[in-house]
Amino acid sequence: QAQLVESGGGLVQPGGSLRLSCAASGRTFSGYAMGWFRQGPGKEREFVAAISRSGPSTYYSGSVKGRFTISRDNAKNTVYLQMNSLKPEDTAVYYCARGTPYYSANYYPRTADFGSWGQGTQVTVSS
Repeated sequence: QAQLVESGGGLVQPGGSLRLSCAASGRTFSGYAMGWFRQGPGKEREFVAAISRSGPSTYYSGSVKGRFTISRDNAKNTVYLQMNSLKPEDTAVYYCARGTPYYSANYYPRTADFGSWGQGTQVTVSS
């Protein structure tokens, strides 16, 4: 399994921006789609965004589309989540995940479409 380490979380005011990073171990990073999920207080884990192996294809949940952007740098084994126009309802622990060999970021995924997970980073949106 890949080791995934998220960073970049913190406290931000409504309307602000944050960029999350996820560094992955191993030499096969470019062979897998990557994704971000989040879990708010008292809520189930939900899908946020996914990106295909080489990055041309992306997929977003409706709640973040137009505000969040997922990207990846395969040379650095890193995937990013740029979050703009943040809202209090975006408050959650954000998790990075590596897709299974069968997932290509071409449909709304289930958590079962991802096989390795990071420990998460807290994002709090509050004034």
